[in-house]
Amino acid sequence: MARAATRQKEFALRSALGAGRGRMVRQMVTESLVLASAGALLGLGLAYAATTWLAHQGSIALPLLSSVRVDGTALAWTVLTMVFAAALFGVIPAVRVAGGNLQEALKESGHGTGEGRKHERMRSVLVASEVALACVLLVCAGLLLRSFLRVLDLDLGFEPSRAGALKVDYRIGDTKGLTHAAIGERQGAVLMEMLRRVKALPGVEAAGVSDMLPLDRNRSWGFALPGVKYGKGEYPGAFVYITTPGYLGAMGIRVLEGRDLSWDDRATTQPVVVINRSAAKKFWPGQSAVGKKVLVAGERVVVGVVEDVRETKVEESSAFEAYMPVTQAGPEGAELVVRSKVPPAALTASLMSTLRQMNPDQPAVEMRTIQSLVDRSTSPRRFFTLLVGIFAGLGLILASLGIYGVISYSVTRRTQEIGVRMALGATPGRVQRSVIAKTLRLAAIGIGIGAVASLAVANLIASMLFGTAPTDPITFVAMIILLGAVAALAGYIPARRASRINPMVALRNN
Repeated sequence: MARAATRQKEFALRSALGAGRGRMVRQMVTESLVLASAGALLGLGLAYAATTWLAHQGSIALPLLSSVRVDGTALAWTVLTMVFAAALFGVIPAVRVAGGNLQEALKESGHGTGEGRKHERMRSVLVASEVALACVLLVCAGLLLRSFLRVLDLDLGFEPSRAGALKVDYRIGDTKGLTHAAIGERQGAVLMEMLRRVKALPGVEAAGVSDMLPLDRNRSWGFALPGVKYGKGEYPGAFVYITTPGYLGAMGIRVLEGRDLSWDDRATTQPVVVINRSAAKKFWPGQSAVGKKVLVAGERVVVGVVEDVRETKVEESSAFEAYMPVTQAGPEGAELVVRSKVPPAALTASLMSTLRQMNPDQPAVEMRTIQSLVDRSTSPRRFFTLLVGIFAGLGLILASLGIYGVISYSVTRRTQEIGVRMALGATPGRVQRSVIAKTLRLAAIGIGIGAVASLAVANLIASMLFGTAPTDPITFVAMIILLGAVAALAGYIPARRASRINPMVALRNN
């Protein structure tokens, strides 16, 4: 659109020489279509590369991500967007230019005259719009980034660094005819021996087994006080983990009161449970929960209270949690959790060798770091923040190029004017300041419009923010400083060129 405005003289001359309006319109539409097609092809290429990469990112927990691809619908939408862009930015300016007043166009664009004010206003409006759009994108990206950083700062209730998990397969022999107590005793003996061997490996600090892991698989069972009657739909529940002694230490889960589970908690002894702080505070506020009784897979005595753990999502508050010994409950699988002095992956070979000594059929599995579970839980938020950040970066680049282009073109058109001013005594510094002032005025208009629009958009994405208000002042101030700095830098280059104009050369070319 800006190029069309600067070509009015060209089209006026062609019209004066006999070119029809239809021919000129077709030419501009063709040029616009070529540009739009080039952009569409480049965009499709980038989209294909990006979606192919994303489809193979198992660490990003987004539904149906592996099925994302550039299909017929995407191609059709791209063609539609391309045609719309070509029509909007080709037909409308072409009709305006072709239907303009011939004599006025020749007079306004004549050599040595100032550029028409309406063209200047149109370019200024375009640049202010680019700045406003960049402002909205930067604010959204900033809010999402601050939310993401707040999520990363949350206390997970466990320590993911230097801890890894390995799915194990163990054998307890034929259990036909055995009681639940006998099966529990046999399971306890096998797992105790396994952990004894694992802890003896060089670099291992702690080890334990659990059938579920936080931020991974989980399940909920009924969890209530004995003797209390609950209405329909009011019966409380808790996330249940069936573990061995040592699991809490391997995960870095802090014991706040009482003790961890013990190998002395056998199938023939009093059923016990370790609960989290939220459950203790809810059921026994202001009291010690240790020694109290609770109903979870039967009546159990609370022997310990641990820190709350984020079970399903990092940003979601903890629910009630219960940890029961493998000797007193039937686990659903086994995850060996190891805390080590070295990277967990370095222990895979020695762990597999140890496990296969006890069970030659132990399948080859990869060691998962506990940090990878955290990363996978935060991956949707991280992905969306990255995506909006990329859009914000592109918007900032477009805004800076738009400012640079308009100011640079304005300096070129005003070469003679600047030359006259310098010949009459204007200093290079004053010329620079006048050009930069115009730059900052354009940026200020765009930032003002963008800030108002950003408030509206920020409220729309408020549900996606965590611990960050849509009106977060730090984000808005940072956006204003960043856009102002980029605008000043974009205007400085043409301003410096303007200050170096030789008055004699400018006047001679007038």
